[in-house]
Amino acid sequence: MSEPTFFTQDFDGERLSGAYSAGTTATAVLLHGAGKGSKERLLPLLGEFAAHGCGAIAFDFSGHGESTGDLAELSLRRRFEQAVAVIDAQVPAGRPLIPVGFSMSGQTVADLAAHYGDRVAALGLCAPAVYAAEAWDVPFGQGDGRFSALIRRPEGWRDSAALAALRAYEGRAVLVVPGTDHVIPPAVTEAVQDALSMRARFSRLDLPDADHFLGMWLRDHAEDRRELVTSLLSGLTEGGLAATRAWVAK
Repeated sequence: MSEPTFFTQDFDGERLSGAYSAGTTATAVLLHGAGKGSKERLLPLLGEFAAHGCGAIAFDFSGHGESTGDLAELSLRRRFEQAVAVIDAQVPAGRPLIPVGFSMSGQTVADLAAHYGDRVAALGLCAPAVYAAEAWDVPFGQGDGRFSALIRRPEGWRDSAALAALRAYEGRAVLVVPGTDHVIPPAVTEAVQDALSMRARFSRLDLPDADHFLGMWLRDHAEDRRELVTSLLSGLTEGGLAATRAWVAK
């Protein structure tokens, strides 16, 4: 297995740090969570996709890892915009995408599914969060500002645009659920599962011994990492993936 290629991507005055492995069928886009999340813990997952012949890309959102920027100025909107900028710059035009998001990036995966439409061949949601529509373009701040107040509003997440996007999604989807999650309320996980059950070819991967930090869990547990990748890539050979068929034919 070849080592990933590291790159930097300029975006809106900031420099995003990323890693990329080439492939021939699709490109997985690996998106870390909030807090101390970074691409570093996702590199073994990137390598697993590469070992299966699939391209993969991971990067640090601004204010994380090796990227520049102030985390307090980041927002859900900026996370989405940064992901789009990296994809459009680093992934061959039209190639099918497999966004895989951890925790906060559950929202970003849903945003990408809505943005790229049929180009999303499969998606992975690992202990995903979704957020109130009103919070989408509010800077995160220092944990005591408007964003924090909005996301702590009881049941405020139920109007999330992410849930609407997941209800409309028709491709392959894998929801990864840890046995213990001290961050994501069970009602959020249930709502995400219900949304995916509407149209997606959906399966659930339960990891009974894992906690919320699934990026670190998958980093350290090769069998679970392999099961997630093979489950997602099965979507590339199932029917109904117009983007994948068009890319392969071309």
